[in-house]
Amino acid sequence: MSARGSDEVQAKLERLGRLRRDGGALRDYQAPRWNEPLIMEQSVPGERGVLVPLAEDEIKAEVGDPLQYVPATMRRPAAPELPEISQHQALRHYLRLSQMTLGMDLGSDISEGTCTMKYSPKLHEELVRYHKQAELHPWQDEKTLQGLLRIVYDCGEYLKAISGMQAVTLQPGGGSHAVYTNACVMRAYFAARGELGQRDEMITTIFSHPCDAATPAVAGFKVITVMPDQNGYPDLEAFKAAVSERTVGCMITNPEDTGIYNPQIDKYVEVLHKAGALAFTDQANANGILGIARARDAGFDACHFNLHKTFSSPHGCEGPATGAYLTSDTLAPYLPVPLVVKTGDTYHLDYDRPESIGRVRGFLGNWMGVVRAYAWIRGLGPDGLREVAEISVLNNNYLDRLLMGVRGVSRPYAEGHRRLDQVRYSLESLKEETGVGTEDVRDRMVDFGIQSFWMSHHPWVVPEPFTPEPCETYAKADLDEWAAVVKKASDEAYTDAAFVKASPHGSSSSRMTGLEALEDPKQWAFTWRAYKRKIAANG
Repeated sequence: MSARGSDEVQAKLERLGRLRRDGGALRDYQAPRWNEPLIMEQSVPGERGVLVPLAEDEIKAEVGDPLQYVPATMRRPAAPELPEISQHQALRHYLRLSQMTLGMDLGSDISEGTCTMKYSPKLHEELVRYHKQAELHPWQDEKTLQGLLRIVYDCGEYLKAISGMQAVTLQPGGGSHAVYTNACVMRAYFAARGELGQRDEMITTIFSHPCDAATPAVAGFKVITVMPDQNGYPDLEAFKAAVSERTVGCMITNPEDTGIYNPQIDKYVEVLHKAGALAFTDQANANGILGIARARDAGFDACHFNLHKTFSSPHGCEGPATGAYLTSDTLAPYLPVPLVVKTGDTYHLDYDRPESIGRVRGFLGNWMGVVRAYAWIRGLGPDGLREVAEISVLNNNYLDRLLMGVRGVSRPYAEGHRRLDQVRYSLESLKEETGVGTEDVRDRMVDFGIQSFWMSHHPWVVPEPFTPEPCETYAKADLDEWAAVVKKASDEAYTDAAFVKASPHGSSSSRMTGLEALEDPKQWAFTWRAYKRKIAANG
């Protein structure tokens, strides 16, 4: 490009307001917008994409009538109503939907807020789709599952080393499920000791993950929430006051969702143990402490990891997630069955555990996530895992420097203290001065091809919060771009607030409508037949 041509491009970008502070251009993003019908609405009787072969006569003779294996009460009165559509039409349908969706492979997911979104190597997908994995059946004899059982066992051993714990299950289907499993294990522990009638209170903190309060409540415990002190840590004196002979234990995140690591966490554990209670740490935020801090070394009795976050197995659109739950030897007898154990060179599914809380997930759980995590750990090794933490902390603090230079952005709590893997910022000043808040800036960021869900868990203890988490995946250019988009939205808020509040302008869908239906069960429809019935009923 000639010097003159370069100047013209520069001038055009300046007019559009799409220059980063480092001179690079912000991305101009325009999502496709397809008026795409539901796949059932495209169904044509008799159309087929795949012809499923009928069973051979020999198989029919051997198996007999397959309905004999299904109890009569579980049989459908009629065949399911599935879309009849050609392969080409199905492909176009889902590709069009994908074009209207932002994701990790298209844009930046720095903004997911307390959810570690990182790049998952495509090799891992090849591993779980390899026929020797994909064609396994959960009811196979365990003698024919030795390869998979070894992966599950070894992955558990790695996680035990990383956490310092002595026992592990990979059965839970996600982080919240692992936290619920912990509540059940604690309940079983005190029931076995004859103390469950006395102990009915679980302690958590306001900046721990919401599941740390929700799951013990589901398990039947009263939940006590401790608020933070001026440093953002759970107030230690208030914590001591909350602990009593009625305390089952505590579920706490460290670092909490503010990104602040509590260096005195062992003191909280000591308070619990002195009262005969148990201590659990929710380590979904472990990305910044891998190879540096271990839960057991701080005295915790149990912890969990999200394999679909820290250990690079993708979220997979709400699943299939894996919550690795780890305990000390004291709680090990209560873990779900079966556990994968090793005897000599053979791996075995151990069901002979009389004090177990029983299954919490079918078969081995979401073992595909375990395979991905196993490959990720093996690929990095101990030094690589520590480097993951170091780069994550470096990225977070670099982004922090950029964002604290943006007008309207503040960082509550612990002034002068560094954060680890994330920061809970506030746009309270921006909201007060312009009327533009977190949700408005979130929507404006979509216009630059950035994933929009970037806020924080409710309740909004920090007013107008947002919580980016720039893990080791992201390059300096990604962080520069993300901060520049926030600055762009802030600058616009002070000059044209209405424009920001009307965003996104380049998305496939500008605003969700009809949200009141979410609160009205009469309008819900979870199947095509239910949808048609309700459409007909409403004329």
